[in-house]
Amino acid sequence: MRRIVVAVFCASLTGAAQADRDYAITVYSSASPGAVSVQLQRARHASSASLPGYAMVRHDQILELGAGENEVRIQDVAALIDPTTVSFRAIDDPGARVLEQNFEFDLVSPGKLLQRYLDRNITVERKVGDGTKSLTGKLLSNQGGLVLQDEDGQVKLINDYLLTLLPALPGGLITKPTLVWRVATSEAGIRRVRIAYQTGGMSWWADYNLTLREHGPACTADIAAWVSIVNQSGAAYPGTRLKLIAGDVHRAPDAPRAPAQVARAMVESAAPPAFQEKAFFEYHLYTLGRRTDLANNSTKQIELFPTALDVSCRKELVYHGTPDIASTFREPFTDPHYGDTGNRKVDVFLGFANNEKNGLGIPLPAGRVRVNKLDPADQSLEFIGEDAIDHTPRNEQVRVNMGSAFDVVAQRRQTDFRIDTRGRWMEETLEIVVRNQKDHAVEVTVRENLYRWTNWTIRDSSTTFEQQDSRTIHFPLEVPPEDERRVSYTVRYEW
Repeated sequence: MRRIVVAVFCASLTGAAQADRDYAITVYSSASPGAVSVQLQRARHASSASLPGYAMVRHDQILELGAGENEVRIQDVAALIDPTTVSFRAIDDPGARVLEQNFEFDLVSPGKLLQRYLDRNITVERKVGDGTKSLTGKLLSNQGGLVLQDEDGQVKLINDYLLTLLPALPGGLITKPTLVWRVATSEAGIRRVRIAYQTGGMSWWADYNLTLREHGPACTADIAAWVSIVNQSGAAYPGTRLKLIAGDVHRAPDAPRAPAQVARAMVESAAPPAFQEKAFFEYHLYTLGRRTDLANNSTKQIELFPTALDVSCRKELVYHGTPDIASTFREPFTDPHYGDTGNRKVDVFLGFANNEKNGLGIPLPAGRVRVNKLDPADQSLEFIGEDAIDHTPRNEQVRVNMGSAFDVVAQRRQTDFRIDTRGRWMEETLEIVVRNQKDHAVEVTVRENLYRWTNWTIRDSSTTFEQQDSRTIHFPLEVPPEDERRVSYTVRYEW
């Protein structure tokens, strides 16, 4: 004899049933920082392809199992479950065996109900004048309306009806996605079982909010960090133990998207515990120090770590006149007009060290960085720029692109170009002018890519330069207020 055990998980359970349920979820994400739009967060019908992430869901449940075979039915599981990842284990009964497992998702709907009643009698109520009239007949079709055949054999097409009455709910249809197991046990008794599976429709990312205070090129910032978690899996997870994986976790190409991102806790405080971070394989694992509720079709924000105060930072102005020119030519590039002029924009960057001395020193998951500055006129915070950062280990530098300077501009032009008639060398002379319309001096780094060939020599330079790598040099300039500075250099390429 097979015993049927039904366990329904839903947010409305209370009392003893609530106490018997124990959720634990680990969320992964392949979302690029800022890539999950507000519209996608609000979508009510997501798929594992539309929301870039997934989760491992585990819940423990107390069940009473009989000796021999039991049919265990678990309802209210995630609609976007990957059935190939499902596992069932009786924690306190190692001898329990899973003979079969099934995922039933043929959910009831008006169309499916009517399909089950083809060639069977149904009753339809129609509006006639100020009242209603019932019509009973055999359902021949439900495509584009109802086709009924009455007892006299007359066939009627019905497009306008108020109500359809069916004798009963036909077998094989369920109202909620259901996991079904056949479990064999040697002895009857109360068992704690653990169900685990992967589901799509969940994702997370980090958001960092900086409040900036300038002191010339130097600055300080208060850094607050939050993690946003989106649940569109089709199930709610009340009172769950939450973990987040930060790192690029690889998955097989035909699986839903994979990697992972977010979270970190530092400084102990009297507030409820935030995330506790630890190295986990080649990734970082963040565990929330308390339980939380993850409602379906919701976005939840949780503090990642307490606000780090007075983090030292530095503002940097960089002129990169040819940012879109590649340095990957397989032979010398001798076109004299390629890159002979450049853009006028001077970029603004904000940088800070992620180390303990600077009040941080924590693994920062990939996320979006928003920077605000206080307007002393009315003490309001005004948005001044944002950027995305990749996963950043402790003791590394963070660099945020803030946009372009308004009062500092530059111009790059080619003033000379020569090439050897035998095709052994070429020389190019370039001039960069940086103008500062501010009422105070600024420091600007002129960044130059030597893109024409790998073997190069600076033959002449109007100012000192710093070599950054095999193809890049920097000219540090200090430009006085309402003045300009010029840089000119000649580079010789040989092959």
